[in-house]
Amino acid sequence: MTGSPLLVPADLDLLQRLLRTPTVGPLETVPGDEPARLWEAQHDYARAAEEIGMRVVHHAAPPAACAARRDVPAAVRRAAADPDFLALQPSLVLRLGPARPPAGTVMCNVHLDTVAGQQPVTFDGRRFTGRGAADAKGPAVALLAAVRAAAGAEPSLGRDTAVLVQAVAGEEGGAMGTYGTRPLIEAGYYGRLNLFCEPTGLRYLPRATASMTARITVDGAGVIDDRPDTGHNATVLLGFLAQHLAATLDGALPDGRVCVAGLHTGDLHNRVYGRGTLLLNLSYARTSDAAVLERAVTEALDSGLRAFTQHFASTREFARTAADATRITRLQWDKRGLPCLADADPWAEAVLADAGVPRWPADEPAFTCDALWMAGRPGTFTAVLGPGTLDGNHAHAEGEFADLADLETFASAVAAVLTTFARRTARRADRNADRQGSSV
Repeated sequence: MTGSPLLVPADLDLLQRLLRTPTVGPLETVPGDEPARLWEAQHDYARAAEEIGMRVVHHAAPPAACAARRDVPAAVRRAAADPDFLALQPSLVLRLGPARPPAGTVMCNVHLDTVAGQQPVTFDGRRFTGRGAADAKGPAVALLAAVRAAAGAEPSLGRDTAVLVQAVAGEEGGAMGTYGTRPLIEAGYYGRLNLFCEPTGLRYLPRATASMTARITVDGAGVIDDRPDTGHNATVLLGFLAQHLAATLDGALPDGRVCVAGLHTGDLHNRVYGRGTLLLNLSYARTSDAAVLERAVTEALDSGLRAFTQHFASTREFARTAADATRITRLQWDKRGLPCLADADPWAEAVLADAGVPRWPADEPAFTCDALWMAGRPGTFTAVLGPGTLDGNHAHAEGEFADLADLETFASAVAAVLTTFARRTARRADRNADRQGSSV
């Protein structure tokens, strides 16, 4: 590799086309979003990959069965009842070189779906703006530049060592990769080293948290505002529970987070709403912690209901709600049972270190992404790596951007990883051959 820029004008044009192609995940869509054109974006991406010697080995919508599993988030299961939902959510796999076993393969995963809210697309020669610029269309284009540069620098790459690139749907909107990344992993599209492209400040993160979503529902009787005492006030009950759960679950896990999320009962001022919902999203860093959190939520809800009953039993307007609180309140899980990633492998981490990629600090919390589906895969190492940061680049927010310099640095880092992996794999193969020869 030379000191010349790795991202050439064709790459810059590709990124701007991808940014202008709406690919909002269907679970994210809000009024005003253009219909997603994920097939179109992936075809555009595949054409660019073919120009550097990669070929399409898979491009299809996910199978219907992937959305019917018990650990699939409830929102995905509901949406997949419409056949068009999965039909419009394809994933793409590209490969450089012949099919190789995982020991001779590097896999890079990047998602082309985005969160809601299309942003103006601009490029001023230094900075790209637009939805997906950082998360993760910018890194997707930089990946292709990295493969091109590495293949030009190391002849064994694409000959003795294969590179897979997954360009997936279903990362955003709480889909958790259940119909995008997971089916590809289960089909065997992974390698000895696997990089999932999310903003990490160009530090490799060998961990990924998972999350679970609790839905607390009140199903009582609503009444008119003239006689609020005759019905069940879901607003007061759920508001009380929201505060109780927030206080009780705060710090339930030292390396997990509790998000007290949406609370909804109604919109009018002149009625008592008897029905409503409260959502909690809880992250955890170890798979075993999921059961701990589930018990904690159940116990906190029980204690919250007891406290509500005690506090409001003697009131005029809410005595009926207090008396029936336990009967009309139920806990459901919209999402649970997902694994966490916590990887360690001296050989693979030496590849990353030799390529000049620093490690994410051990005391800095991880985050949730599709890398969790590589948890427990024997003979593999998986890390999250990407340019920029989720908050610093306004991912999921107004004004999302990616700087060309950061994409360039990312491309250079990935190219170094690919060449280092290829050379180390070749040396290991030579040593194995020598040992086998000496034993004959």
